Amino acid sequence: MSTAPGELILEVNDLRTYIYTRTSVVKAVDGISFYLNRGETLGIVGESGCGKTMTALSLLRLIPRPAGRIVSGEILLHGEDLVQKSEEEMRQVRGQKISMILQDPQTSLNPVFNIGNQLMESLALTHKEGRRNLWQRAVDSLRNVNVAAPERRMDDFPHQMSGGMKQRVVGAIAMSLEPDIIIADEPTTALDVTIQLQYLRLLKDIQARTGLAIIFITHDFGVVARMCDRVAVMYAGHIVEHGSVRDLFNNPQHPYTQALMASVPKMEEKVDRL
Repeated sequence: MSTAPGELILEVNDLRTYIYTRTSVVKAVDGISFYLNRGETLGIVGESGCGKTMTALSLLRLIPRPAGRIVSGEILLHGEDLVQKSEEEMRQVRGQKISMILQDPQTSLNPVFNIGNQLMESLALTHKEGRRNLWQRAVDSLRNVNVAAPERRMDDFPHQMSGGMKQRVVGAIAMSLEPDIIIADEPTTALDVTIQLQYLRLLKDIQARTGLAIIFITHDFGVVARMCDRVAVMYAGHIVEHGSVRDLFNNPQHPYTQALMASVPKMEEKVDRL
């Protein structure tokens, strides 16, 4: 990552991603714009089906084909428009410039290969080295996400790990090529509350060390408050409100944002008996 702290990394302008069915067109992402600076965390919040994950897939050009299509807009990464890049060029972007952590680590890990081989496969994309050097890099990647005894964990298979440990391994793979941006798509949903907190702290620590920029997709406003600098609220494929976390929590402007905030349980409120 060569960008300076606070430097603009990503700029999305009027992005539209549509899904075409036999009878209709679903405007999954419909004219959204936002930006991301180095070392910053942008939260994207909204109900299920509002377009959060489709936005993430659009950034990586991983829209399901042939039904899905980016129909217009720009995705400027360091000033280069990803929409105009070929599939071969995008392979140099995925993982190396933008990487993604999915909600369920089980879907990201191959059950028939041990953790070490999966990490080394990722590292081999950019490090043309012998197996011994790749092995050491993989161990270092596990150590960077606070995996205890990483040398021993290299031989473990996914089914031998807890959910929290598997999510750390997925994080290690995502960050192994030192991308500029991590897209975290609800990475703590499958974790219990204690492990969630540890994982969020880990991401913040890595961000502080490296200047990593994070797009954090979530429906949890507690996570937003802890992790994010700015928030984009999505509804029906649109960004209906965009601002700092402080402004959004203290003075939400859009009725949908107000409704989302009102739906968050408050400890001080008296609960009526059903």
